[in-house]
Amino acid sequence: MRLITLLAAALPLLPLPALAADPTTPEILRVDRYSDDGQPGTLRWALETSNAAPGRYRIDIVPVGEPPYVIRPNRALPEIKGPLRITGLSWARDGQYIAIDGSGYIRDQGVRTCPGALPGQFGTNVRTTSYPGLVLRDTQGVHVSGLEVRNFCIGILVNRASGNVIEDNRIVANKGGAGIMLTGDDGAGNPTATTTINNKVLRNQLIDNGDGLELTRGAAFNLVADNLFRSTDANPEPSQGIEILLGNDNTVVRNRFEHYSDGLQINWGKRNYLGANTFTGNSIGVSVTGEDNVLDGNLIHGNRIGVALRPEPQVTATRLTANRIWGNGLDIRRCQAGGSCVPNQRTGAIVFGVPAQAHALYVGSRGVGAELAKQDQAIICDANGQPQPCQPLPNHNQPAPRLLALDGALLRGEVQGPASSRLRVEVFGNSTADGQEAEHYLGEVLANSDAQGHARFEMMLSDIDALHSFTATVTTADGATSELSPPLRR
Repeated sequence: MRLITLLAAALPLLPLPALAADPTTPEILRVDRYSDDGQPGTLRWALETSNAAPGRYRIDIVPVGEPPYVIRPNRALPEIKGPLRITGLSWARDGQYIAIDGSGYIRDQGVRTCPGALPGQFGTNVRTTSYPGLVLRDTQGVHVSGLEVRNFCIGILVNRASGNVIEDNRIVANKGGAGIMLTGDDGAGNPTATTTINNKVLRNQLIDNGDGLELTRGAAFNLVADNLFRSTDANPEPSQGIEILLGNDNTVVRNRFEHYSDGLQINWGKRNYLGANTFTGNSIGVSVTGEDNVLDGNLIHGNRIGVALRPEPQVTATRLTANRIWGNGLDIRRCQAGGSCVPNQRTGAIVFGVPAQAHALYVGSRGVGAELAKQDQAIICDANGQPQPCQPLPNHNQPAPRLLALDGALLRGEVQGPASSRLRVEVFGNSTADGQEAEHYLGEVLANSDAQGHARFEMMLSDIDALHSFTATVTTADGATSELSPPLRR
């Protein structure tokens, strides 16, 4: 050690080499002109410059003058090629969004503003990619934050694009398509697999869009978390907070859905997971068709129907677990491509057989110019599978448990299910004696059915002093959950 120290002391001190610039640090394109003439400093110039060398730049949009800060393009903006980060700088400083407003070239004609892909169709529930604001198509690695995107037909279109992040934005008053649309649409309405995956939509406010967000035609393995989906009286077509159409394996967690026809609607999607969301003030909180979708730990209250399981041509299974559902059955008849407006419709917490747009019993708008011919409108089977041809009731029309007695804290009941099968019974408590829903989740108990499909169960309950009625669901081994049982009152 002494020799090393002496040698080091004898060596001359040489100047350190200058550090090379980090090749991964992008150059900044600064947007500080809100006109749309394509000159340096405009958003159009920044997008065109970045698209010529994707990954070389980032775009910072600075606040100019006093708020509100508004950029009004006079024609469609260039499609965005990633990797690229686009940031409205004022949001992180003082919460002010910088707006990109489509009213500079899209003329507001109410529900006819946004045409569908087919001639004569407009509005919600028609396939469309018309008049988007920001377009991410056939690309990846785009990050958008701090912007308000408003008055387009689609606020942000993510088409066959993966690995993008849309966070901390405000998406407002985009009619027809959606506030944010994630779609694998091939351009002819067909889904494409593995093209629209691993995108994240986080902490955005989506207000008064036709559909707040769509995951359609092959969109898969995307995360939608911590967003607000809200419709107000200013929204001409309050359709869905989120529509999942032919989208699989998406995760939707900790979002809030208010005042839509359907807070969230799944149409033929598979294995989507909905957890810890809040649905309130909707005609239907959640409406579902599709296979192996899971609703887990959601708060569903103050809707006309909490969860509507809708018929479709094949028998499928939807799993409901640990959801708190209460205060539904309100007279909210909002039916824009969804919702519940059928007279004398059975309402409440969980309802099988609610008609959708494809069914003859449906009452409401299917979309402007999207009416379904009478001969193509499906009939819903009754409990006996009649009249034929018809679409079967969902979840095998699994019967609810029957609660027999509460002896102190010991709840006893019975259930009829598949023969020789494992059954999962979940128990709920309500704070009033006339409560018939699932206000408080009390836990689960497993039971084995016999060769005739019959099973009995017992469950010790705790912390029930403030509860005055009890209900239960049963879920079969293949994930089909029943409606709620009739209540057992104390």
